Amino acid sequence: MSSSETQKPESSKDNISSNSIDEGLPRELSQLSLSSGSSQDEFFCDTGHSGAALKNIFGYYQSQKLCDVVLIAGGCRIPAHKILLASCSEYFAAMFTGSLREAQSSEITLERVDPQALQDLVHYCYTGTIELREETVEVLLSTSSLLQLNSVTNACCAFLKKQLDPCNCLGIALFAEQQSCLDLHKSALKYTYQNFMQVVKHQEFLSLQSDQLSSLLKSDDLNVVTEENVFESLMTWVQHDSATRECHLSTLLKLIKLPLLSSEYLIDKVEQACGNVPECQPLIMEAVKWHLLPERRSLLFSHRTRPRTSTIGRLLAIGGMDGYKGASNMEMYDPRTNTWTPFMRMGARRLQFGVAVMQNKLIVVGGRDGLKTLNTVECFDLTSLSWSVLAPMNTHRHGLGVAVLGDGPNSPVYAVGGHDGWIYLNSVERWDACSRTWTIVSPMTGARSTCGVAALRGRLYAVGGRDGGACLRSVECYDPATNHWTNCAPMTRRRGGVSVCAAGGYLYALGGHEAPANTVGGRLACVERYDPVADTWILLARLSYGRDAIGSCLLGDRIVAVGGYDGVQYLCVVEVYDSESNCWRKLAPLSTGRAGAAVVSVPPPKNVF
Repeated sequence: MSSSETQKPESSKDNISSNSIDEGLPRELSQLSLSSGSSQDEFFCDTGHSGAALKNIFGYYQSQKLCDVVLIAGGCRIPAHKILLASCSEYFAAMFTGSLREAQSSEITLERVDPQALQDLVHYCYTGTIELREETVEVLLSTSSLLQLNSVTNACCAFLKKQLDPCNCLGIALFAEQQSCLDLHKSALKYTYQNFMQVVKHQEFLSLQSDQLSSLLKSDDLNVVTEENVFESLMTWVQHDSATRECHLSTLLKLIKLPLLSSEYLIDKVEQACGNVPECQPLIMEAVKWHLLPERRSLLFSHRTRPRTSTIGRLLAIGGMDGYKGASNMEMYDPRTNTWTPFMRMGARRLQFGVAVMQNKLIVVGGRDGLKTLNTVECFDLTSLSWSVLAPMNTHRHGLGVAVLGDGPNSPVYAVGGHDGWIYLNSVERWDACSRTWTIVSPMTGARSTCGVAALRGRLYAVGGRDGGACLRSVECYDPATNHWTNCAPMTRRRGGVSVCAAGGYLYALGGHEAPANTVGGRLACVERYDPVADTWILLARLSYGRDAIGSCLLGDRIVAVGGYDGVQYLCVVEVYDSESNCWRKLAPLSTGRAGAAVVSVPPPKNVF
């Protein structure tokens, strides 16, 4: 049999069925092919369907048709549709779809719910719109939070953020906490801290409970000029109702950073106001010891000796190498916002110079201009933002160390070691602010350049550096009373290009290089600390990158390490040291990498910062 003979003929039944279908259809449809091969099927979507359906449901709500539940609050009856409420609110979804008896009830009473807020929220479920008003937004927020209408809750929180003011921010913060609106609570507290000086002038502050005031005073983020502002706010609160609040004074005084107040203020103000309260006397004595026994401050550290962020000033990173011709600009770091911003420019280009801060002035000393080593000295007034020229040093120096010895307005500035363009130097000069002259003092026992120099406990320390040969481990200490240098215990590592900072009664040596500075590699990430009492060095947590030419400074009570050179590139990394956990954590980076920048802490003049 041939292959054609094996094919099955078309079924007559199939033909009859097809013809029957065609005969029952209009002519234009009967001409369409019904085979899948040429199908014109398509998916139709009515984009206005959901809106139209919801509009119709709202019409039924308005005419109270097909409603299957009545919500009752404060005597107000609100007919509605369970299916719609459940689709908008997790609260109603759980009520109507679970095993609760309300699922079968046609009338439901909601206790302690504002009837107008409930009516507005039911209306919102049908329309997606609701009016937010200053006088009713808190009731609306608490009700929407109960009904788990999260979109309305978020809208109310956003509305209240816009209403924040020194007269209401404490109340909004407390309300947000009660409603578990964490983002609003955080925003209200941040606003309160930022505007603390205005907040304390309003009734909300005076009406705080003692535990609420305690939570406020604990924060290191209070934006105050000095700690005196915080103490005075406490006394204002106490005196507002002294009969019932004086019993809280000793507890709340523990939250004031008394050691950071001046000794005069402690005696004239704090002692006079609180000295007759026995529980306050140990706190006042602790603060007095902080001033009288600076050598014991490492034993007196507590939360009361840690400055609030707004009082620690700002950091300035000045100049340094930036991979081009050397930076002549400054960047300013604000610890409250963790940001760097451009500040000013130096009067002239300098590299490997030193900087000291005296009475709101920057003293910029020596360095190189790219061609020659300088002995010139400039002064930048942070208040007037103006530059002036001071008397030059006796010796041209780059790679020198500069430090102020003392806390007084006329404390001397020392310029230590360096290189004069020909030889490494062991000579030291002192700037006298009264006579406005430089004088030579006793030289170091050895020459050193790119060493770390810092003042600690009334003495000057010169750490590491280079003497023309290998990098140095040696450390020398200068006593101004005897005009004499003595050797101290050497560091654990040789460090040229080392950065040194004094903090908490110790010296810290950061980074540096062991190999010649012009070779790749050999940069150090290790950090060590010197105890002048025990005359010993110990290793601490390492920096995140090995580098030399780091700029370091004490900001508040913590060391900040800025920039540096890793042998390949100039770094913009900035790290802060936490002595309690012995670790470094990163801060916002510089806008551009730089090494050898002078980094100093400066107070925030009102007309600048």
